[in-house]
Amino acid sequence: MTLYIGVMSGTSLDGLDIALIEQGPAINLIATHYIPMPDTLRTELLSLCASGPDEIARSAIAQQHWVKLAAHGIHTLLDQQNLKPQAIRAIGSHGQTIRHEPARGFTVQIGNPALLTELTGITVVSDFRSRDVAAGGQGAPLVPAFHEALFGERTGNRAVLNVGGFSNLSLIETDKPVAGFDCGPGNVLLDAWIHQARGEHFDRNGQWAASGRVEPQLLNALLSDPFFVTKGPKSTGREVFNLGWLQQHLGRLPAFPAQDVQATLLELTALTIVESLQAAQSSTETLLVCGGGAHNATLMNRLAALLPSTQVASTAAYGVDPDWVEAMAFAWLAHCCLEGIAANRPSVTGAQGLRVLGAIYPA
Repeated sequence: MTLYIGVMSGTSLDGLDIALIEQGPAINLIATHYIPMPDTLRTELLSLCASGPDEIARSAIAQQHWVKLAAHGIHTLLDQQNLKPQAIRAIGSHGQTIRHEPARGFTVQIGNPALLTELTGITVVSDFRSRDVAAGGQGAPLVPAFHEALFGERTGNRAVLNVGGFSNLSLIETDKPVAGFDCGPGNVLLDAWIHQARGEHFDRNGQWAASGRVEPQLLNALLSDPFFVTKGPKSTGREVFNLGWLQQHLGRLPAFPAQDVQATLLELTALTIVESLQAAQSSTETLLVCGGGAHNATLMNRLAALLPSTQVASTAAYGVDPDWVEAMAFAWLAHCCLEGIAANRPSVTGAQGLRVLGAIYPA
């Protein structure tokens, strides 16, 4: 058995997820640690998602802060488990995405893996997306191959839905290559709107959305975005869906109560997931949900209502905590890189072929 650590901070920018896994015949989650994102770092990382003054120097400084936070969390986790750095074969570090534009041939994740190696004394594998993009792929989503490894032994048509800042689906069918794609906004617009309207970082359990009503005129306007009719492989990010995009639509329509906008944004998330799933895999027996969206009771109930013939459940029902699936995935991706195992899936990203993903920074 070999131990790996995965570090993930997603587009929601709420914090760093750190997962310790045991890689053997099975993939086992051993321990976890979570670090909330400091407000100043969160603000700076958000600002780096768009062009601005002195952004090269600012991104270099921001990633030093990100790495120091990650290294502190890794040492805390090791201490809690009475493990020395030498017990860990590698850290799989996703870094923080600040730009994702595969149509223009690039994706950027900052995270200074060289510094992370120095601060932890552990080999670091990072930069998982750029090789797929170089091979003509989207570089995202990368988790379908891991979802297949984790849940692929079960029979029947099933899908794994990750709802973080954005939502993505992995479609797993017996005797078929795994498929997958981004569906559209997950929590990114919900978080941005509640922060602007109420100063809160997220809508706990979707309670504020549940207090409003869906505005059909706004929903139809949002659904008119070309991304939603684009066939996969496809991925998206803050470059497309952000608060400015929402405000542009709101500016063309009558004023709506703030809670109704939130209700409409939740319906947008639910509908784009369901429509994407039904178009790609019409007879899905089970939909397993992970990521922060698995804790949004309003969203989960809406998905179940829109998919009456599908069992909608958190991955917890299958023994995997929904909060740690992505961090586990990057630990597994580090394993694949060191073993020379191709971890992208051309059926997902559109790359020209299978590729080994990641760059290695030896301890």
